[in-house]
Amino acid sequence: MTTRFKLLCLPILGGLLATTGIAHAGNTVIPDSALVANGQYYSNNLGQVMVTTGGGNAANVGAANGRNDDGYASVNLGFNVTFFGHTYNSLFINNNGNVSFGSGISAYVPTGPTGASAPVISPFFGDVDTRGANSGVVHYNLSANQLIVTWDNVGYFNSHDDRLASFQLVLRGDNYVVPVGEGEIGFFYKNMGWLGTDTSTRSAVGFGDGLGNSETLESSLAPGLNGILQDHSLWFDANLAPVSPVPEASTWAMMILGFAGVGFMAYRRRSQASAMSAT
Repeated sequence: MTTRFKLLCLPILGGLLATTGIAHAGNTVIPDSALVANGQYYSNNLGQVMVTTGGGNAANVGAANGRNDDGYASVNLGFNVTFFGHTYNSLFINNNGNVSFGSGISAYVPTGPTGASAPVISPFFGDVDTRGANSGVVHYNLSANQLIVTWDNVGYFNSHDDRLASFQLVLRGDNYVVPVGEGEIGFFYKNMGWLGTDTSTRSAVGFGDGLGNSETLESSLAPGLNGILQDHSLWFDANLAPVSPVPEASTWAMMILGFAGVGFMAYRRRSQASAMSAT
């Protein structure tokens, strides 16, 4: 797809997504308050560059530097992932801020993650374009029972690199032993410098099954989403429910001291009441 055609087809794509009703059926809202202040990647080991195997506009299939627009790459996981009741052992990494099962996604304008016809996990579904000289590219680190995909300092369409976004997806297999306070799926955000592009003014965060059922972050498709995400993270369990963070040791200590203080005051009041009754 040429750049010109991409721009011309934007209203057509948006109209199709809006009129199918896909984006509005069976949606669960994830509150913005579930996000946890963080500002770091889960892992700084970004792994290898994503080399595209297909896609849309300027996918640059096979280019070793990974620079592309609307491209995707297929990956065999070597482990099973159960998502919306179906089990998969491979997926597609899509340049536009998501991964999908069954087929690659070159769509660049979300109406929520269910704007795609394939099951999709979207840490930041937007029109990523890594062709700018100052843009980073998409990386992935595949290990036993875990895949980490990082959109590291990526630019936006059309080849813009004046503002960049950095975000990471952690996806774990069904047999992964999950540490307390973590989850099977993790979204991690650092600097999130852009939201609007030459094609769109919106991006989305969440999950879709490709059939109309989804879970989306409260501020998906809304202005300012990138600012809400910046320097935050969010874990999800196997049921796609947000995982509450484990309090740090100092927090536990303060809680224990607080409980002890409450217990002591209650004991003191009981002792005083007993003494008064005896007089």
